[in-house]
Amino acid sequence: MSLPDIKSMTIEELSELMDSFGEKPFRASQIFSWLHEKGVSSVSDMTNLSKALRQRLEQETEFVSLKKVTMQESALDGTRKYLFALSDGNCIESVLMRYHHGNSVCISSQVGCNMGCSFCASTIGGKKRDLLASEMLDQIYRISEDIGERVSNVVVMGTGEPLDNYDNLIRFIRLITDPSGKNISQRNITVSTCGLVPQIGRLAEENLAITLALSLHAPTQELRESIMPIARKYHLTDVLNACDTYFRKTGRRVTIEYSLIHGINDDAVSAERLASLPGMKKCHINLIPVNPVRENSCQSPSRKQVMAFKNILENYGINVTIRREMGRDIDGACGQLRRRFAEDRSLST
Repeated sequence: MSLPDIKSMTIEELSELMDSFGEKPFRASQIFSWLHEKGVSSVSDMTNLSKALRQRLEQETEFVSLKKVTMQESALDGTRKYLFALSDGNCIESVLMRYHHGNSVCISSQVGCNMGCSFCASTIGGKKRDLLASEMLDQIYRISEDIGERVSNVVVMGTGEPLDNYDNLIRFIRLITDPSGKNISQRNITVSTCGLVPQIGRLAEENLAITLALSLHAPTQELRESIMPIARKYHLTDVLNACDTYFRKTGRRVTIEYSLIHGINDDAVSAERLASLPGMKKCHINLIPVNPVRENSCQSPSRKQVMAFKNILENYGINVTIRREMGRDIDGACGQLRRRFAEDRSLST
């Protein structure tokens, strides 16, 4: 039987744990503050707890604390890519991006990914397991500790499909936004999905103010199926309808993520078809020149092609931006650093 994971617990759950330990209720708030406000990396750091309680926590609970394996820093823009080790030997990636409005961290939600998108390095090798809420949180806590600065924006857009890890995702969001913890605004959290229709519907009912980002990447059902296997399960029409429902129920505009792949989905016809999809004028479209991945043949279009695509969308009155390319001199694409580390480790054994 697994030990209780205290970093994934709410204050109410910690109160119940303290009651079972025979401790006063206020200990729960103290522990929660150490875990989520101060972001300590061990139980021994909780100095206002008695030695006996700290020993009991160490023996009878699970304390998740990620270990930094390596970090790459871009000489171009200061972007940092972290590789963290989990307690079971798996590794995950996280990315720190510095903007004028604050520090943003892109976290992983799974070890690997089962979605199978043809242009993505994260999905090579499939999904190993879901991440716990604590493992998602600690990516932010360890990066904040490493740079000595506050993280104000979170993007759940790293390795994994967040809505495929739904319960842990929702627990993570409620903990990272808790006023007694890091108190990050829900409006500063973005969750990406490749289009899991039932889970989008559930998310719309959670009474959250987060931004939903749909990884669309193709303007037609046929093309989407050819590059995103999940499209064979959830039709494009149903995905767009689910996003429209999310917008109507939450009032939060959906972001459309569109990775531009040279010769696949970056031509004028694709732009026209994308602009003609229902609901696009209510969305924000984010164009992403794809990061080349050595395991596939996907290449990024030229700057001229990207601008031409953008101009077509704007001529239809659609709000569109081109994602600022950050960390291109390091392992920029999701999953690349983790895969290279795994390969190097296998060669050395």
